[in-house]
Amino acid sequence: MCGIAGWVSFDRELTRERETVEAMTETMACRGPDDSGTWIAGPAALGHRRLAVIDLPGGRQPMSADASSGSTAAMVYSGECYNYEELRSELRTRGHHFTTASDTEVVLRGFLEWGEAVAERLNGMYAFAVWDEREQRLVMIRDRMGIKPLYYHPTDDGVLFGSEPKAILANPLARREVGPGGLRELFTFIKTPGHAVWEGMREVEPGTVVTVGRGGIRTTRYWTLETRAHTDDKDTTVARVRDLLDDIVDRQLVADVPRCTLLSGGLDSSALTGMAARKLAAGGESVRSFAVDFVGHTENFVADGLRGTPDGPFVHDVAGSAGTQHQDIVLGSDELADRRLRSAMVRARDLPAGLGDVDTSLYLLFKAIRGHSTVALSGESADEVFGGYKQFFDPLAHRAETFPWLVRVRERLGEHSDFLTEEARDALDLRTYTRDGYNDAVRGIQRAEGESDFEFRKRQICYLHLTRFVRVLLDRKDRASMAVGLEVRVPFCDHRLVEYVYNTPWSLKSFDGREKSLLREATKDVLPRSVHDRVKSPYPSTQDPGYLVAVQKSAMDLLARPAHPVFELVSRRWLKEAVEAESAELSPGRRRGLEHTLDLAVWMDMYAPAITLS
Repeated sequence: MCGIAGWVSFDRELTRERETVEAMTETMACRGPDDSGTWIAGPAALGHRRLAVIDLPGGRQPMSADASSGSTAAMVYSGECYNYEELRSELRTRGHHFTTASDTEVVLRGFLEWGEAVAERLNGMYAFAVWDEREQRLVMIRDRMGIKPLYYHPTDDGVLFGSEPKAILANPLARREVGPGGLRELFTFIKTPGHAVWEGMREVEPGTVVTVGRGGIRTTRYWTLETRAHTDDKDTTVARVRDLLDDIVDRQLVADVPRCTLLSGGLDSSALTGMAARKLAAGGESVRSFAVDFVGHTENFVADGLRGTPDGPFVHDVAGSAGTQHQDIVLGSDELADRRLRSAMVRARDLPAGLGDVDTSLYLLFKAIRGHSTVALSGESADEVFGGYKQFFDPLAHRAETFPWLVRVRERLGEHSDFLTEEARDALDLRTYTRDGYNDAVRGIQRAEGESDFEFRKRQICYLHLTRFVRVLLDRKDRASMAVGLEVRVPFCDHRLVEYVYNTPWSLKSFDGREKSLLREATKDVLPRSVHDRVKSPYPSTQDPGYLVAVQKSAMDLLARPAHPVFELVSRRWLKEAVEAESAELSPGRRRGLEHTLDLAVWMDMYAPAITLS
């Protein structure tokens, strides 16, 4: 896993801009702590920071190779290609010779052989850019599910690009400005494809190729979530899911560095941990597992509308059953509320997410894991693939013409815009933005032949989760992990599994009336009974009142700075009422508003963005 950056300027000689290119590259140091490099030739400059995972001595970047014409192709690559050994064998039969054992060289030579069509042959998580000297063009390619990030910023004579916005913002040509569209993205939970929040900046959409030449910028799509017929019966479907998972886990355990699993005690992470443990045991190895917990959380746990049980007992059941080398990362409220930690997470994300301890605890978990392992397998996205969230079963979400995960949000948290000033609420009109985003998202979803209205609606709900919701979570996990140089792999995002399960009828996805029926049945042999029977529980959040007191204290300190630019967006009266409320009676909506306000303030201090409401 790595961080990439670059600049193409058809009207400049970029060898004179080395200092700027190196500054852009250096912003990605957290993503690649092991090595760095730049490559500059004429109008193209590429920068790379490396986290060494496969072929530690041979995978240095930027990497270049000569085509048969004698022209050079140079590449910067972030991610992992899990089928690189098969591709290497095929390329050898086509006359290619390899000087390293890395997957990077396979992807580069695959590009020389197939051009941008190489993307269709890759299985993995990746974001890479190739300067093709033959055609004087830059080609940027992102994986199908959007696991690895990639952004670009058109300029008058070319483009800037980077794994994260901070790399682009390090170039003087990029403006630190956020307009109404970007603000709407900040205050809704819908992740519009291609939107990067920062003015002038775009996200390379998942499953697309962006080509930059003297004639301009062209985007083409090489993958989309398509509707296909599913003819397998239940037993065949369960067997196919298991076969896919066995192959996926086998491929994603490959690394030349220490590996581990993230273990929450839920179905998803427990299944992966059990499968990984069985696979490694065959070779005489054991798997390491890590879980996040909070001081006193299990002993003092109180069930709520989202979480019915604490994770701890289930985590330990899995660790004992699978025989893992397990470690709990136990966090206290003082750590979670540390203002420096909030700043670190805002910097990692380049944006004020407002998720509070749900973000910061993830950062601390990954930081602790990095002391032992470089690669971790995560159960992320299984809920989106197999139908694990409550909204999949909610009749109201089934009927509502909006994003399913937002249906109950207003009941629990209130409006997105409660903490904003009246001027900001009126200017942004978040309800209309959300409605328009929903209409765009469902437009064009293909209906299967003979599909009932009920099944088609379930298909729509699955599609929305797989093309919108999951990308929010994948981005969060990527930023928190790469901020500490940890590579997190997401086996449930393998496109073969996603395509197969997406086209499985809802009647099979929930054949026993429960969430994630297919996954539970396919992996029951590696699960302790307690986890097999456990009801879905989201990522944990601290229930310690001391944390809320600390958050209110930070907000009180912010109120003492009345000239702070955050009050151009946030209502000072709302914030004062939230600070003065009893911590024990602080509603989930007010807690969320406080967290978002504090993140906004840190972000404004850090990036000094120019904010425009209209």
